Amino acid sequence: MIRHIVLCKVSAEADPAEVAAVWAGLAALEGVVPGLLGSHFGADVSPEGIGRGYNHGFTMDFEDRAALEGYLVHPAHVEAGGRLVGICEGGVEGVCVVDF
Repeated sequence: MIRHIVLCKVSAEADPAEVAAVWAGLAALEGVVPGLLGSHFGADVSPEGIGRGYNHGFTMDFEDRAALEGYLVHPAHVEAGGRLVGICEGGVEGVCVVDF
């Protein structure tokens, strides 16, 4: 299994309805992208105060590396990812990704 972790610096100016729509669009990839097992989304609620500006995040679990690689180029992911970048501070600069 591969866990895809994404941290986002969602802009303070982002419309909350658009933020919710972005999360819903990403969640809707389950059942569309082969090998996507599940996902979780949320705003940062950590009391530690070391989020470095990343105020939202999500995880996606994939069967294996091949499923993750298929997701990255899947047209539905490309569209949903574009919407995500659109709500983040600095576009793609406001997104951090780690896979393990």
